[in-house]
Amino acid sequence: MRSRPYRSMLIFLAAAALLMVLSVSAFGQCSMCRASLAGSGNAFFVRNFNIGVLVLLVPPVTIFCSIFVVLKRYRAADDEELNHDDKA
Repeated sequence: MRSRPYRSMLIFLAAAALLMVLSVSAFGQCSMCRASLAGSGNAFFVRNFNIGVLVLLVPPVTIFCSIFVVLKRYRAADDEELNHDDKA
């Protein structure tokens, strides 16, 4: 019975990942940034800018994953407590 929430979460995450991968805007920056970078003609600057965008992505992903891990541990502890109470 526990597999149903995990299965629906997995389907939701797969659909979200598919939408993000197939999105056209996922392959580039905003139009103003893209226009200014295209006009610069400096490939080194463009590469560093793309790395900077990825660096700025790290903190939100870390925060999200941390919250997810804490909630998962809290739920596991709560389930363990309920199982312990049922046995007593």
